[in-house]
Amino acid sequence: MLEELRIQNLGVIADATLPLDSGLTCITGETGAGKTMVVAGLGLLFGGRASRAPLGADRALVEGRFAVGENALELRERAIEAGADLEDGELLLARSVSSEGRSKAWVGGRSAPVGVLAELGELAISVHGQSDQMRLLQPAEQRAALDRFAGADHGKVLDAYRAVFHELGSCAAELSRLRTSAREMAREADMLRLGLDEISAVDPQEGEDAELAEEARRLENAEALRLAAATAHGAISGDPATGEGGATDTVGAAARALEHDAHSDPKLAEFAERLAEAGALLAEAAVDLSAYLDDLSADPQRLEEIYQRQAAMKTLYRKYAEDLPGVLAWAENARKRLAELDVSDERVAELESQHAELTARAAELAGQLRASRRAAAERFSASVSAELKGLAMPHAEVTAAVEPRPAGRGGVDLAVTGGDEMTVSGATEDGADEVELLLRPHPGSLPAALHKGASGGELSRVMLAIEVVFAEIGGPPVLVFDEVDAGVGGGAAIEIGRCLAKLARRHQVLVVTHLPQVAAFADRHLVVSKDTSGAVTVSGVRVVDDAARARELARMLAGMPDSHLGVAHAEELLAEAAKMKS
Repeated sequence: MLEELRIQNLGVIADATLPLDSGLTCITGETGAGKTMVVAGLGLLFGGRASRAPLGADRALVEGRFAVGENALELRERAIEAGADLEDGELLLARSVSSEGRSKAWVGGRSAPVGVLAELGELAISVHGQSDQMRLLQPAEQRAALDRFAGADHGKVLDAYRAVFHELGSCAAELSRLRTSAREMAREADMLRLGLDEISAVDPQEGEDAELAEEARRLENAEALRLAAATAHGAISGDPATGEGGATDTVGAAARALEHDAHSDPKLAEFAERLAEAGALLAEAAVDLSAYLDDLSADPQRLEEIYQRQAAMKTLYRKYAEDLPGVLAWAENARKRLAELDVSDERVAELESQHAELTARAAELAGQLRASRRAAAERFSASVSAELKGLAMPHAEVTAAVEPRPAGRGGVDLAVTGGDEMTVSGATEDGADEVELLLRPHPGSLPAALHKGASGGELSRVMLAIEVVFAEIGGPPVLVFDEVDAGVGGGAAIEIGRCLAKLARRHQVLVVTHLPQVAAFADRHLVVSKDTSGAVTVSGVRVVDDAARARELARMLAGMPDSHLGVAHAEELLAEAAKMKS
């Protein structure tokens, strides 16, 4: 429940505090006094669009104090999630707008994004004004109202339908993309396949380029390498043909010479050992050089094969990358891209099958939605019509007509079965139905759309009747009505007051009204009055009761708050309202 609302520097209201209570609170005042600023303040407090503070003021400020009961569990949890401290079950909200247009918000004393206020507002309060009546004339709003009335099970079907509808849209888009761009993708795929075939034909291996270069250098210099190795081998091993000794013979002879007298001097023994080791190393080198000479051959055919292999790889470098790692990377990326460019008949057939399945599923769910909406429409029509009987429209009937949307007027056409009929209907994410509220004011008239068949007063009462019906199924605990009684007077106004009082038994109801017949039913009556004694007109808010309240009703009745007859009439109206409320 909203216990208190404070408004500073908003419109003509400089600083006003509205003490609120449960039940029905009516807000009245002369034209231009700033009654609608109360509704504007609530809109600002709950995340509405902000305008700059008035000239001469640093900022406009709206503060609200809520009593959050245990039955408002979702509101409590969201407030705590935003960091609010619910001291004694009270939630403090605030919103300020500077003269430069900068906006700040607070939840439970903590700074918060303005969006959090909007989320809390959806859970705590519902504001209805003449603009809401205009929205109710729009087919989309009428369909949304019926869906809301239909209940949670209907909402689950609607959510399931929307999920399938969006998946169907994605599938259709992918299928269309494949079909429309198949030529370009096929051309790209062919080029990638040609490249991969060319690379596969060469079949380069990682590190092969370096190995080929090394082998080519060895074959290109085979004779020079043979001469160098043979010379070195002869220097080490000697020449058997001439009997000339080599390094191994010389080192061996030196080692033997030292070994002969090594027992006489340890140093000679050390030298002899070192020379023996050198001789072993030379002998080992001679063996390796001999093996190298045996393997080394000038093979022109092998060298030509290497040249051809290198030429083939250079062709790949010229077309695909500057080196072998680049060519191998290009091939890997090409294989991945080919997987993305799968334009085979199998892929198209797979998507076509998926599209058909999703279409059938969407049509099935759309049929369930239609059946659910038509069932809800009967209950909704009966409930609203019953409420209208208590709003001085005893013979009026409201009908919620649910009809298939004509083919071609949605994102996709679906063959929807509803009851015993099957129709091809244009489907959107909200289903394949068009919902329209029809009003028949009296038995002698034909049902007509609200925007064609309802006067301003009738539309106000239809709107109120719908709100009463929605209140029966739950919704926010605080309901605000801004002059929803426009165009109504006389006995109909009394019935509206009675209806609002009935609604206030289950909700906290705030009503901005210009009708004394409505204000007479208030449990708390607030008057917005203006002061023009200074250079600027400002307004304040006060609670009226007893004699002051009768004077305010007399002013509203005839503009004569000091008339004894007017006050007597007002007192009679208050007494009658009290009887009707009891």
